[in-house]
Amino acid sequence: MKRVPSMKQLQYLVALADTRHFGQAAERCHITQSTLSAGIRDLETVLGTAVAERSNRRVVMTHAGTKIADRARSVLRQAEEIMELAKADRSPMTGDMRLGVIPTIGPFLLPRALPALRDRYPALTIYLREEQTAPLLARLDNGELDVALIALPYETEGLCTEVVLDDEFLFACHRSHALAGRPEVPVEALAGTELLLLEEGHCLRGHTLDACQIGDDRARAQFEASSLHTLVQMVAGGIGVTLIPRLAVDAQITRGSDISLARLGMPAFRQIALAWRQMSLRSEDHRELATALRELTHCTTRSATPR
Repeated sequence: MKRVPSMKQLQYLVALADTRHFGQAAERCHITQSTLSAGIRDLETVLGTAVAERSNRRVVMTHAGTKIADRARSVLRQAEEIMELAKADRSPMTGDMRLGVIPTIGPFLLPRALPALRDRYPALTIYLREEQTAPLLARLDNGELDVALIALPYETEGLCTEVVLDDEFLFACHRSHALAGRPEVPVEALAGTELLLLEEGHCLRGHTLDACQIGDDRARAQFEASSLHTLVQMVAGGIGVTLIPRLAVDAQITRGSDISLARLGMPAFRQIALAWRQMSLRSEDHRELATALRELTHCTTRSATPR
C-alpha cells in the first residue's frame, strides 16, 4: 500500500507554515521541538520533497510546502468534521460550532439570538469571530470557521446560503435637518445631501450606495466611519445623513440621540444570510441553525415602522 502522510505530520506542517518557527510550532502541537523536527523530516521522506528551508534565524516554506500546507488544512478540517458528523448523528446540534459574523450584524442580532439558541440547543457551543466580509469568508473557505452570518448581495460562489431575514434600510438625519420628521423620504432627495458612509471593506457601504443609487466616484468624496456606532454619532452631531439597517435601529442604536428616522420612498433591503461550505459534513446542522435564527428574528423586518 502506498505511504501517505499521517494526520500528525499534517498537523506539524500546518503549525510550521503558520508560525514559521520550529519552537512555536512545537508549542502549538504540545510536543517537543525535536519531535516536531523529526515529524517534518519523516513527512518530507514520505512526500519525496522538502517542505521547508531551515536556517539559524528563520524557517522559509518551499513552494511545495506552502501548497501542501494549504491542502493539509482542508484535510484536517474534514477529519474534524467527520468526528463532528459522528457526534451529530448521535445527537444533532451538539458539540462546537465556529460562527463568523460581520460587524454590522453581530452587535445587533446576536445579543437577542444567542440566549435563545442556548436554551434551544443546550449541548451546542457556539464560538464567535467578528470580522469584515472578505476575511470572514476566507476563514470559512479554509476551514477556520464552520458558518458565517453575512449580508447579501455579496459574491458567495462555492457556498451554501440561507436567508435569515430581510433588513430594511432607514433614512437617518439630525432632527434639525430639512428632511427630518417626514414619514417617507424619496431616494431622489438624497442627491443633494451629505451622505455619510462606512469605510472601505464594509459591505454595508456598497449596500448603502446601491440603495441610494450612487456610484463609487461620489463615495470617495464623503466622510467615512469605522463602525455603525460612529456613523450614528456623526449623524447625531448634525454632520450629515445616512442609511441605517433596521436591525440596528431595533437594537436601539439611535436611542437617546437627536436622530430622525424615515422609510425610503423606494424601500431598500439587505438580506442577512447564514453561509457555509457546500461540502460541509454538517450541512443539516447549519440549515437547522438558519431556521432557528429565522424563527428567532421573526423572519422579516419589512412590516415594522421607524421608531
